[in-house]
Amino acid sequence: MKIISTNIGKATTFLWNGREEQTGIFKYPKDESLFLGKIDVHKDTVIDREHHAGINKACYLFASDRYPYWKGIYPELNWDWGMFGENLTVEGLDESIIRIGDIYKIGNAVVQVSQPREPCYKLGVRFGDAKILKQFIDYGYSGTYVRILEEGMVKKGDQIELLERSKNTLTVKECFQIILAKQKDPVLLQKAINNDSLPEYKRERLKKYVQ
Repeated sequence: MKIISTNIGKATTFLWNGREEQTGIFKYPKDESLFLGKIDVHKDTVIDREHHAGINKACYLFASDRYPYWKGIYPELNWDWGMFGENLTVEGLDESIIRIGDIYKIGNAVVQVSQPREPCYKLGVRFGDAKILKQFIDYGYSGTYVRILEEGMVKKGDQIELLERSKNTLTVKECFQIILAKQKDPVLLQKAINNDSLPEYKRERLKKYVQ
């Protein structure tokens, strides 16, 4: 895997249900290196810290390989890297292979895969169409959040090197599926609950579905 683009954003104001709100999802490519800190990417804008950033969502990665699919659905948009609100656009990121708990070296940072990205209404704001929320869920390729084990700088062109493979085989794609599925597959459900790298509050919510 390799970083294709580093992206950060500024606060963007929009109207929602008749009132003004702000979002940091409008991210754009930057030539500068990014510093991955323990709770966020330095110089990036995070408006809603209840649902974004923090230990388990310090940095968001999305696959450049998914862009052609979405460009085919939304050809009228002004496309650039960062469209999904990702800090790092990554070539070769495959959610069906990457496991929750995998540890990678990026630049001089060390990160651990923590959870898939669950879309909120602000993705619809970025795309100008609320339909993308269901489309995003149905497609099943969510990108991934990482927690920062060792802070450090990353830049465009950096290779992403696997340091340690999680012994729990739950992939990011499977995790996305089990979190959002109305009917929970019991095998995936147990794998998720038993994965210590998945945030505890996620696992506690999933335990409610155990028969």
